Amino acid sequence: MSKDLINKILITFGFLLAYRVLSYVPVPGVNIDVIKQFFDSNAGNALGMINMFSGDAVSRLSIISLGIMPYITASIIMELLAATFPTLGQMKKERDGMVKYMQIIRYATVVITLVQAIGISMGLQSLGGQGQPAIMIDMSIFIPIAAISMLTGTMMLMWIGEQITQRGIGNGISLIIFAGIVSGLPSAIGGTINLLNTGELNFPVILGILAIILITIGVIIYIELGERRIPISYSRKVMMQNQSKRVMNYIPIKVNLSGVIPPIFASAVLMMPSTILQASSNPTLLMISDWLSPNGYLFNVLMFLFVVFFAYFYASIVFNAKDISENLKKQGGFIPGVRPGNSTAEFINEVAGRLTLTGAIYLGLISTIPWLLVKSMGASFYFGGVAVLIVVQVALDTMRKIEAQVYMNKYNTLGSVGL
Repeated sequence: MSKDLINKILITFGFLLAYRVLSYVPVPGVNIDVIKQFFDSNAGNALGMINMFSGDAVSRLSIISLGIMPYITASIIMELLAATFPTLGQMKKERDGMVKYMQIIRYATVVITLVQAIGISMGLQSLGGQGQPAIMIDMSIFIPIAAISMLTGTMMLMWIGEQITQRGIGNGISLIIFAGIVSGLPSAIGGTINLLNTGELNFPVILGILAIILITIGVIIYIELGERRIPISYSRKVMMQNQSKRVMNYIPIKVNLSGVIPPIFASAVLMMPSTILQASSNPTLLMISDWLSPNGYLFNVLMFLFVVFFAYFYASIVFNAKDISENLKKQGGFIPGVRPGNSTAEFINEVAGRLTLTGAIYLGLISTIPWLLVKSMGASFYFGGVAVLIVVQVALDTMRKIEAQVYMNKYNTLGSVGL
């Protein structure tokens, strides 16, 4: 392993360590014990799920309680706008335009973070426990302090993510989410051992849950590595011009075109109303909140439907058959038996449509089936495939980038010393 690769890995670990340290820095003026007690009592609902994705930063009301989600939300909104407005889409394709595009995302992140931070600060006003309020200072002072603190934390996370992407290994934003989920594993294992010691779970059930986790990981790896390779041919002139270069003779289309975005977006959409309704004292609204709990069947049915919908929606944004067809035609390539141009775009769209159906059903099942199986075993805690999906996908992507870096270093060394 080269020194350059080791440095990149150490830089990545260093920034992730900084992220974990920030999760222990609370917003000034809050009673951490009251906040923790509140989240302990809501571990099985939407708040518990949000806390899991943040690496317990929410239960400490850390300055990074909002996590990287405002940035992801802003990015998704911009993707949708770029797909709707051609001018914005063209801006994204140009180098100078991409700088402006990313700047707009950052400004949108600031606005979303401030709105969410102010909303959370105002919602904490009525929270209390053991005769103590959650806020220990005047609300008129706490709201601006909390908003600025959370905005600073989110901006620091965004900066850390960009630094990991530029100077480290892997996608920084994905690794931050990955680190948040993985950081909760020790406490989850400890909680499972306590349930085993108290007799709430027996050993065969623990083995069954472990088998479900391993099978889920295996299925995710198998599907995520799967792709449909459409063979392509090149004219003799192109092959003669590229004798010294490797010309790809197929178009790879992944089974899961939309990645992990659909489950994340579906979770955010479903958890938002449940989280808001929990602050109400109306019995009807509280009943609806209970129906939308992650431990309920309605939540998982809706989860499946939303994941399938967002999988189709996001795949239509990120995959453009027309651009692939035009680039293939410019390079002098063609699909055997298919006319270049519109016919090629239609053929690729048809293949991608069938794969998207398979990928959408796969994402929907992974997001719901593990929970149903664990629930049928009588487990009292939440286990969903979304967290496992994110962890496995990020791990696979990071491994690919490490391998690519290793091969690049070998080629650079070979180019320097020769054969």
